[in-house]
Parts: sequence; C-alpha cells; structure tokens
Amino acid sequence: MTMASTGSGAGTGGEPRWLSDEEQRVWQAYLQATTLLEDHLDRQLQRDSGMPHIYYALLVHLARAPRRRMRMTQLAKDAKITRSRLSHAIARLEQHGWVRREDCPSDKRGQNAFLTDQGNDVLEKSAPGHVAAVRQAIFDRLSPEQVGQLGEIMRVMAEGLQPEGTGADLPWRR
Repeated sequence: MTMASTGSGAGTGGEPRWLSDEEQRVWQAYLQATTLLEDHLDRQLQRDSGMPHIYYALLVHLARAPRRRMRMTQLAKDAKITRSRLSHAIARLEQHGWVRREDCPSDKRGQNAFLTDQGNDVLEKSAPGHVAAVRQAIFDRLSPEQVGQLGEIMRVMAEGLQPEGTGADLPWRR
C-alpha cells in the first residue's frame, strides 16, 4: 500500500488521511499514465528530431513569444522548470544553433532567450510528428466530453499547485 495522502496529510489526531481504494486506483492510474506519456513523447521527439521533450517545449514557448524572444525568468516560469534546468537546456540549444542568449535591454542583469531561424525551422519540422504523437496518445482516445473534463481537471490541479505570493516554493523560483 502506498503511503500517499490527500489534503494536509493528517486527519484529526495527527493520523494520516490514507487514500481510499478508489483514490489509490486513480492515483496509480495517474502516475502510470503521466510517466508513460512523458516517455512516449520524449522517445518520439528523440527519434524524429534528436531532442528531448523539454527542449521542444522551450522552442514552442519561444516561437509563441513576441519577436521569438523571452526573458529567461519568464521562460522558466512558463515551462514550469528550475532556472538551473533552463540554463542547462538553453546551453544545449545554443550548441545546436537553435537558440541564442541576449542581454536584456531593459534590465542589464537579465537575459533573453531568442529562437533563431534554424531553431524555428527545426520546430516546424518537428511539430507534425509531435502533434501526431500527442493526438494518438491523448485526444484520439477521449470523447469530446472527456477532453473538456481532462482540461478542467488539469487546470484545477495546476492552479492549486501554484500558490500566490513570493514565498511559494515553485520550480522557476529555485
């Protein structure tokens, strides 16, 4: 039995709030699905484009940004990763010539990441295979109603895991 708990982790009297059988079933299904999905998408992108899923995600964020530029701190926040992981990933993307770092004109301490033309070309070539893998893994398996439910569930979860305030221990603040 997994020692997972919900809520604050303790019920009355300091006892853990153990998961019910149904909650345990859902929790295990969630863990299996998310682990398998990330592996599926990572393998597809490595095989077809020579990059891990996180690199693809960073290229997408930059492609959607005005002038294909984004503050490194904002990119870490949008990608939900630590600044250290972002810095390492950007260094690798720079080695490929897909991204370039630039000093931020409005803040000399900050840096922007810029998606190069070569990086944009790689993204455009990678996108069809990636979207096919996402569609096959998720959307082709769900009814339109389930897609809406999944979107709402993920939104509620994400909002709950991003508390307001500067003291919150969130990845992009580390």
